[in-house]
Amino acid sequence: MRVLVDGTLTEPRLDHPEGVAVARDGSVWCGGERGQIYRFADGVLEEVASTGGFILGLAFDAHGDLFVCDIKHGAVFRYRDGLERFAEGFKNPNAIAFDAQGRMYVSDSHTPAAPGIYRYEPDGSGGLWDERPLHFANGIALYEDALYVAETWANAVVRIAIEPDGSPGERRVVAQLDGVLPDGLAFDVEGRLYVACYEPSQILRVEDGRVEVFAHDPTAHTLCHPTNVAFRGSDLIAANLGRWHLTLIETDTTGVLE
Repeated sequence: MRVLVDGTLTEPRLDHPEGVAVARDGSVWCGGERGQIYRFADGVLEEVASTGGFILGLAFDAHGDLFVCDIKHGAVFRYRDGLERFAEGFKNPNAIAFDAQGRMYVSDSHTPAAPGIYRYEPDGSGGLWDERPLHFANGIALYEDALYVAETWANAVVRIAIEPDGSPGERRVVAQLDGVLPDGLAFDVEGRLYVACYEPSQILRVEDGRVEVFAHDPTAHTLCHPTNVAFRGSDLIAANLGRWHLTLIETDTTGVLE
């Protein structure tokens, strides 16, 4: 586990990144608390755009367009050659995932519990997908016809089956994480689920219901309140909302490409 990019004193500064995504060219993208959208490649950190808000989750679609959640604007933006609003009307849009058909799933975080999963077609049509309440829907990830959701204030990760007609199906807990605040999610090619925990500063790995600590920093320094995670090959990249850097964690696997 090491620091991938330290933006504490650089220009531009890396402003408490919460979301992280990896492009097809291997560049690493993340957001800042004043709406910054950063790109890191070949040792160079640059700010490519800004919403002027507060960026949470980011994800790329199959065409290479970047989609970002902004909680100040209550909207999801698309970044191609510039920024444009793609969907709005959220309370707290938090994380994004794309399925094989190009549909975008968005978690909307609520306290107390409220419906929190939206879905949109590539043309932008869509809306609330699952009307059942979640206790602060946070990070999301798709795997084998199901959507996995970090339900932070329930201290759990839940699986929502996606029915053949696209509707939400059975919901069940796949990991109960008492004493832990789960945030970001990512799968490897073997179907193991990685859970970034805002508190304590650690990343868990879940396999067949078994939970193990995969990476942990008791000093909350190299890994400091990690939020979202994303694979770049065999490296797991973590955003640290508590500091000004991204963390790289070497693994024995590779990530699932959404």
